[in-house]
Amino acid sequence: MKRKNLFSVLLVFVLVLSLMLTGCGGSGSNKSGDDKTKETTAQTDETNNTDKTDNATTDTVEAAKKIVVFQSKVEIIDQLEACAEEYKAETGVEVEVWGTTGDDYLQQLKIKLSNNQGPTVFSLAPGSESNDLKAYLADLSGLSFARDIADNMANVIDGKTVGIPYTVEGFGVVYNKNLVDATKVTDFASFETMLKDQKAAGINGFSLSQESYFLIGHILNTPFALQTNPEEYVKKLISGEVKMQDTPEFVDFAKFMVAIRENTNNPLEVNYDKETGDFATGKSASIHQGNWCYGMFTDYDLGFDMGMMPLPILGNDKVAVSVPTCWYVNSQATDAEIKAGKDFIEWLYTSETGKKYLLKEFGFIPVLKSMQSDSLDPLSAEVARYTSEGKTISWPMNAYWPAGIVDVYLKPVTEEFFTTDMSGEDFLAKLTDAFVQAGK
Repeated sequence: MKRKNLFSVLLVFVLVLSLMLTGCGGSGSNKSGDDKTKETTAQTDETNNTDKTDNATTDTVEAAKKIVVFQSKVEIIDQLEACAEEYKAETGVEVEVWGTTGDDYLQQLKIKLSNNQGPTVFSLAPGSESNDLKAYLADLSGLSFARDIADNMANVIDGKTVGIPYTVEGFGVVYNKNLVDATKVTDFASFETMLKDQKAAGINGFSLSQESYFLIGHILNTPFALQTNPEEYVKKLISGEVKMQDTPEFVDFAKFMVAIRENTNNPLEVNYDKETGDFATGKSASIHQGNWCYGMFTDYDLGFDMGMMPLPILGNDKVAVSVPTCWYVNSQATDAEIKAGKDFIEWLYTSETGKKYLLKEFGFIPVLKSMQSDSLDPLSAEVARYTSEGKTISWPMNAYWPAGIVDVYLKPVTEEFFTTDMSGEDFLAKLTDAFVQAGK
């Protein structure tokens, strides 16, 4: 009996061992159990590291219940906060709107993104800014309206639509039609005459303001845009092959700046609110601004019609028109936040409430082919008119200038110009050096 029992035990042991071996090798694989575990882990890691911007992935994720929006257009901040409230009422998703002074927006955004404290949705200028931060830009190609965006307006990087344009904007000399006859301001001499005539009448003929783009960024764009090949010119400027002080458009630009310094209020003592307020109340005959500033006049009882005319450097008869800013979604956010950010932009461009804010409250010119506006303000109508007439120049400041150059390099030089008797030639030399330094 003992030998039979022993034989039975051995038989059972052999059967169990056989089953175990079959379980380990039945697939025909030579991998050990540890190897298979490593393979599974690697596959999981690869899946988790897949680009979060993939639409198929985020579409299956439940959206977050709160997003943060950070953007640079200070003139729509109140309207954007109201829009956020309506979005929450309709969707249940909270939208926190971060404010900014505007001047250091890009630096603030970079710090927040690099510290993993970035917003869900943010704005950038398409071109050097968006290229510089492309690692943080989610793919928005899957938005339902992406193919309806007007030609060449979306920000596309590496074949993906990453930026949704706010609007088309244009800038030049915004003027009071009761005080200025635009047909008589066609070159430097007539511009200077206008400044002196207004000054003699006790009116500020023209105004810039202290914020970096309103002080130098926008106005310096024009001589760049008048180059035959602005991109090539910027490259040569940075490399030292050309200099502003040797370029006719910039030499004329410097004459304008000297005339502005000698015949108008010091822009370093004027902020954006005062610039637009003085224009609205007739204290200034013209300002260097864009159609975006019309929203600043809603609290005033305007007693005049306004228009927009070109800054007539070397007889220029065109205004600068482009897509100034796009919405982006932070690709480094969680999948749920990315989906929520995309949902917000989708709502903004397709829902009746969202379109109401884009076209009426924000005052944006439509960027979708299917979107029409019957309520363009006078300055937006001027931009649309110049565009339809083909009288537009580009925005090299967005597309080709080194990222951050306006705030960090150009503004300090211009502040020095307006607080000293720096010559126009020296001003151009310092601006040239600024491009060389910023491009390193």
